[in-house]
Amino acid sequence: MPMRKRRAVFIDRDGTLNRDIGYPGHWSQVHVYPYAFEAVRRIRAAGLAAVVVTNQSGVGRGCFSEDELQELHREFGAAFEKQRAALDGFFYCPHYPRPAAAAPAAGCSCAKPGPSLGFRAAAELGLSLEGSYMVGDKADDVHFGLNIGAVPILVLTGYGRKALRDLETGRGRPAHVAENLAAATDWIIEREKRAARISSDHDPRKRSGHDPV
Repeated sequence: MPMRKRRAVFIDRDGTLNRDIGYPGHWSQVHVYPYAFEAVRRIRAAGLAAVVVTNQSGVGRGCFSEDELQELHREFGAAFEKQRAALDGFFYCPHYPRPAAAAPAAGCSCAKPGPSLGFRAAAELGLSLEGSYMVGDKADDVHFGLNIGAVPILVLTGYGRKALRDLETGRGRPAHVAENLAAATDWIIEREKRAARISSDHDPRKRSGHDPV
């Protein structure tokens, strides 16, 4: 029997893991929310991968280079690892956003809400998108989650409250709205526990009086 692929919690970066200050190009400009480390620890302890997916148009806008962004992500990852909250990967779109009417060659195919970052992460990390989660503070994060078949959760940090208003009148809805990443993690873990209980209750070996080996 093939081994079941690990599922993930995809996490937006700015506004979800750390304060959104615009276009930080250096680690010294990044302010991680204090609860983010514990949230990632709990996600990993639940057997889920913790994967950052982020639109970083600051590269395309000329605010910083792609090398600088990658260095920032190395320092970001090291800070989380130091707190025993290792992140499984960073997947980003570096392109400047183009209007929908622009020529296709002028745009890109990797920015959220498009699913490319999720597909890339799944391929590179051996993940199952089905049953995974997406946590973010923008409508694009919710739509990204829906586009990859994950459970979308909106957090009210960053641009979350504005996104909630936009989603009330637009297409697509989050499966859950949480105050922040810590509260989103609570909901995910409770949902996982509930699913495990249901699975256990339907185990035919239990119904026949035999304990699982």
